Amino acid sequence: MARKNDTNLSLFALDDYAGEIICGVDEAGRGPLAGPVFAAAVILDPARPIVGLRDSKKLSEASRDALAIEIREHAIAWAIAECSEDEIDQLNILHASMLAMRRAVEALKTVPTLALIDGNRCPVMATRSEAIVKGDDKVPAISAASILAKTARDAALRVLHDQYPHYAFDQHKGYPTALHLERLRLHGVSPVHRKSYAPVRALLAGV
Repeated sequence: MARKNDTNLSLFALDDYAGEIICGVDEAGRGPLAGPVFAAAVILDPARPIVGLRDSKKLSEASRDALAIEIREHAIAWAIAECSEDEIDQLNILHASMLAMRRAVEALKTVPTLALIDGNRCPVMATRSEAIVKGDDKVPAISAASILAKTARDAALRVLHDQYPHYAFDQHKGYPTALHLERLRLHGVSPVHRKSYAPVRALLAGV
């Protein structure tokens, strides 16, 4: 039997998962200085496989957008959730990411029996869960969740760009690029910046 950390897991072929309703779970947006953190949960349909699923970071924007449409159309169930900037500042980014993942799983219209989580930690929730390191490039359902979370977050940052155009959120999506840090110094901290993050905290403190 293949190990859970082997590359290119075919979960539906593993005896360990026979009879399980599996959802893959992943998040997007831990590193940015602004905007919510997003998470998605996806239950794929083995009868309707989707070609090209992999870690969203290894896909072009066009590929992610096309696959996101397929996932929404072909999956048995999918859900997207988020934690706000205020929640991130209150809880810290790790706990906010876990909460967003739990919200995504709990929002699924089909109740899973097992959640496979990208990474080395699982959120506390009623659904049984297992963490899989680098699961977003090994487990198709986690890859699908990675794609939905990433495309949803990118769309949200384009909306924030319309509200706060000075920061160029449409270009860097809130990540601490040179452009973002320059705009942050020029225009100050916006309501959607994460005040607990060091570059933002330093500006607020006048450093």
